[in-house]
Amino acid sequence: MARIRRLPESLINRIAAGEVVERPTAALKELVENAIDAGARQITVTLEQGGLTGIEVTDDGIGMAPDDIALALERHATSKLPDEAIEEVATLGFRGEALPSIASVARLTIESRPRAASQGWRRVVDHGETIADEPAALPPGTRIRVEDVFAKVPARRKFLRSARSEYGACHDIMRRLAMARPEIGFTLSNEGRRIFAVQPDEDLPTRVSRLIARELADNAVAIDFTRGQVDEPVRLTGLAGLPTYNRGVADHQYLFVNGRPVKDRLLTGAVRGAYADMLARDRHAVLALFLDIPTHLVDVNVHPAKTEVRFRDPQAIRGMIVSGLRQALDTGDRRSAQAPSQTAMRAWQSEPWQADLPAQTDVTRGSAFTVQESVATFGAFPTADARPHGPAGAIAAPVFEPQGRAEPAEEAPQDAARFPMGIARGQVAETYIVAEAEDGLVLVDQHAAHERLVLERLRAAGAEEGARRSQALLIPQVVELDETDCDRIEGAAEKLGTLGLVVERFGPDAMLVRAMPGAIRGGDPAKLLQDIADDIAVNGDALLLEERLDLVLATMACHGSVRAGRRLNVAEMNALLREMERTPRSGQCNHGRPTWVKLSMADVEKLFGRK
Repeated sequence: MARIRRLPESLINRIAAGEVVERPTAALKELVENAIDAGARQITVTLEQGGLTGIEVTDDGIGMAPDDIALALERHATSKLPDEAIEEVATLGFRGEALPSIASVARLTIESRPRAASQGWRRVVDHGETIADEPAALPPGTRIRVEDVFAKVPARRKFLRSARSEYGACHDIMRRLAMARPEIGFTLSNEGRRIFAVQPDEDLPTRVSRLIARELADNAVAIDFTRGQVDEPVRLTGLAGLPTYNRGVADHQYLFVNGRPVKDRLLTGAVRGAYADMLARDRHAVLALFLDIPTHLVDVNVHPAKTEVRFRDPQAIRGMIVSGLRQALDTGDRRSAQAPSQTAMRAWQSEPWQADLPAQTDVTRGSAFTVQESVATFGAFPTADARPHGPAGAIAAPVFEPQGRAEPAEEAPQDAARFPMGIARGQVAETYIVAEAEDGLVLVDQHAAHERLVLERLRAAGAEEGARRSQALLIPQVVELDETDCDRIEGAAEKLGTLGLVVERFGPDAMLVRAMPGAIRGGDPAKLLQDIADDIAVNGDALLLEERLDLVLATMACHGSVRAGRRLNVAEMNALLREMERTPRSGQCNHGRPTWVKLSMADVEKLFGRK
C-alpha cells in the first residue's frame, strides 16, 4: 500500500476546481460575484461560444494592487473575512477558492488598477503556471479573462455541453445576479451580440420585469412583508405573478436570500403552497422573491457553489413566505391577466365575413330594405321555412346565426365608477357575460367565476375544517416504509395531524395510521404515506395532503356552480359581477385560468381604426 503523502498545490487546486468550477457558468458566477463585492457600479460580461472558449468580466470596482493580485491566486486567501465570524458573512464570496481553482483549469488573465494608482498590473496564469506578471494600461477597476476552460483536462472537457447549452446557463445566472442588484448596471454580450443591458439604480419591479418578461409588470403584484423583532426583522419583497399568469415549468421562479441567488427546496415548496388553491398542479407561478434576514439566522456556507442555504427556523421562514405571498395576492385578487394577447387581438376580423348572399339581401343594390323589413327578415332567419330562397328554389344560407342574447339596455347607475367589473349588457353562447365598465369591455366566464365564488363560500362556511376532520380507522393500519421515509413522516406528524391524518411510529421501518381525513377516508393509507414521504423529500414539506384536500373542496365547488350553457337574466349577471368584486381571488378559477378579461376602450378603437 502506498504511503500517505502531501499533494502538490497544483493538484489540490485541480481537485478543488471540480466543485467550484463545474462548468463555464460556475466560473462566470464567481467572477461576477467578486465584481459585486468589489463595489462595482457597472459590470460588463463578454462571452465567446457561450463561455466555452472565452469569458471576460470588466468592472469599475476598487481594483487590486500587484501584491493583492498575487495573493488572490492563492487558495483560501480573501479580503471578505476580516475575522473568524464566518456566520456573519455579508458578501457573496468568502471562501477564497474561486480564482486559484479557475487558474488551475484554464488560462486566467487578471488586469487591475486601484483608483489611486497611476498604472495597472497584469498577471497571466495558464493552468496553474504563471507566464506573465507585468504593468498594464487600463482604467480604474478590474478586468478578468478566462480562456480554454479544461483545455488541458480532457477528462473534464469532454463532459462539457454544447455552446448553446452553456450560453443558456450563463444567460440565466447573469439574469439572476442582475435582478439581485438593481443598484448596479449590467451588460451581457455573446459572440459580439448584446443580449441585455440594464442601467444602475433601477427600481426593483422595473429591473425584474425587464429581465423576466415585460408583461409581468402588468400581471403581478408587489410584495413587502415583514416579520420578526424590531431589531432583527425578516423582510420579504419582490414581484409575484398573478395566478392567471403562469408557466408550464418552474424555471421562471427566482429566489434570493440577502441578495444571493439560491435554489432552495424549502423556498420552492413555500411558493407552491402559497399558490396551492389557485393553480393546477402542472402549472407554475412566475415570480422573484427577495428575502432579507439577519446573517446569524441563515447559513450560506453549505456548498462551495453557495447556491444552497440553511435557515435556523425553516418552518417560520416557510410560513412567512406563504403568508406574504397570499397577502400580496389578496390585494390584487380581483385582477387577472386581463390584457388580451397580440395573438388574440389579431384573431379579430378586420372586415366582416362575406357570404354568398341571396338576391334579396344584396347590399350593393342601394336601399334594398327599410329598417323594419331588415329587422323582420333577419329575425326570421333561425327558422328554415322563413329563409329566403335562391333562383333555383334552394334554401339560401343565413347571413348569421345569432348565439348571443341581450336585454333592453339600461342606463348605467350614477355610481358606476364603484363597479370595476362593469354593468351586465348581455350573454354570449350562454357561457360568457358581456359587461360594460367605465374603461372598457369586460368578458366573464360565468362557470369559472362562479366556481371560485362557491369555493370561497365553502371555506367561509367551515367546509375546509370539515374536510380535514379526522375519522378514526376501525382497525389502525400498519404501513411499511423505508426508515428514511418513516423519519420524514414522523417529523411532519404534527402538521399531518392538523390536516386529519393521525400517524405514529411503529418500529424502525413502519408507521401506524390511526385516522384519515374525512374527505379522503376511502383512500389507500399506504399509497398516501408513500406519496407524502416522496413529497417531503422533494419539497422539504408535506404539501401533497393539503393539495388533495383542496382538490376535494374544488370538486364540490365545481359541481355547485353555474354551468356553461345556463341562461342568466341581467339581474343574475349583475349579482355575479358584484359578488366577484367582493370576493378574494375572484380573478382566477381554482385551476389558475382567468375568470374574466378586459378589452380597453383603446383596444376597441384600434380594432375599428380609430387610433
